[in-house]
Amino acid sequence: MSHIPLSILFGILVFLILLSGFFSASETSMMAINRYKLRHLASKKHNGALRVSQLLKRPDRLIGVILLGNNFVNILASSIATVIAIELMGQAGIAVAALLLTVVILIISEVAPKTIAARNPEKIAFPVSYIIQPLLKILYPLVWLVNYIANNLLKILGFSESDGTNNQSLNSEELRTVVNEAKGMIPQSHQQMLLSILDLEKVTVEDVMIPSHEIIGIDLDDPLDIIMEEIVNARHTRLPLYKSDINNVIGVLHLRKLLGVMKNPEFNKDILEKTAMPAYFIPTGTVLNKQLLNFQQHKRRIGLVVNEYGDIQGLVTLEHILEEIVGEFTKNSDALNLEIDPQKDGSVFIDGSSTIRELNRKMNWQLPTKGPKTINGLILDYLEDIPEAGTSLRLGDYIIEIMQLSNNAVNRVYIYKRT
Repeated sequence: MSHIPLSILFGILVFLILLSGFFSASETSMMAINRYKLRHLASKKHNGALRVSQLLKRPDRLIGVILLGNNFVNILASSIATVIAIELMGQAGIAVAALLLTVVILIISEVAPKTIAARNPEKIAFPVSYIIQPLLKILYPLVWLVNYIANNLLKILGFSESDGTNNQSLNSEELRTVVNEAKGMIPQSHQQMLLSILDLEKVTVEDVMIPSHEIIGIDLDDPLDIIMEEIVNARHTRLPLYKSDINNVIGVLHLRKLLGVMKNPEFNKDILEKTAMPAYFIPTGTVLNKQLLNFQQHKRRIGLVVNEYGDIQGLVTLEHILEEIVGEFTKNSDALNLEIDPQKDGSVFIDGSSTIRELNRKMNWQLPTKGPKTINGLILDYLEDIPEAGTSLRLGDYIIEIMQLSNNAVNRVYIYKRT
């Protein structure tokens, strides 16, 4: 190169340094690009996204062509810098050239372009794909040879060629993190609904059901006039129909369909029983996300929760599951005050039949939700005995005082959290 003018060598050196920066930015932008945003743009037939998606299908080849070009450029730049240094300073210039070129490449060809590419991956990756894609086709034989040797070396070391390739799926906890980090991009109410949907797989039907002793239904053993009065004054459109006991359920009445039948002068209990739809039963332990699909598949809106012995434990409706996602549709303030009565000091009076999840949600507490579902069940499970009124116990940071009992069950308690 001694016959080439220094000005041309300097020009080539500057070009090679910039070209090295191009390869560095290409590598970082391709690896840093958001895969989900890329898939979305590719589905919209975005040309740049389609090219980048194609390149990322084989990341080993993409990295191979980029590193091949980057290393070739850096080595050639080092050789030219050495020639220039010898021409200017003799043999002593070799060390100076190595030092200066290291600093220049580090700043101009590595740190600066990679930082820019990491901050703006789409703006860099889409344009450079115009060059990288044809370059890969031109250098494919050499890239294939390099990858072949590298992949076989990885196999010797115990790594499979497919290890970690395109592993872009997210589990529920990782997806939860994505939703939490989306603050400002989606409304808070929408964000909470998305998180609630993810929580459905952690919540079972026992957590949201109406307990069996609170189920409102129609008892066929009652006189007909009382039955008709209960139907007319019912607050729900679907009611279980049973004989004597809820465990002897016959079916479910749809009151809108029943109103026309009741106008018949010959209306009696037999007609009432024939009008009832077959009951739909749900095993205990069924998670809400599965039950939501079951309701859809069976075209049902109401189901009775049964344990392993076939005894009815409670009643679940489609509305109960939807309220877990979007919150309560209606709120009965009188019933709420009877169940949970917060005090100014942060303590609360609460019915023993209230669910632990509801208390945690309203008071922002962290009482244990694994195991018993109600406050009464939590106390009995902890004490392993039927307590007396006035008994106090401590569960972690929470002090619970039993105020009232009835029929071997805790009716009313006072709870406060220690600070």
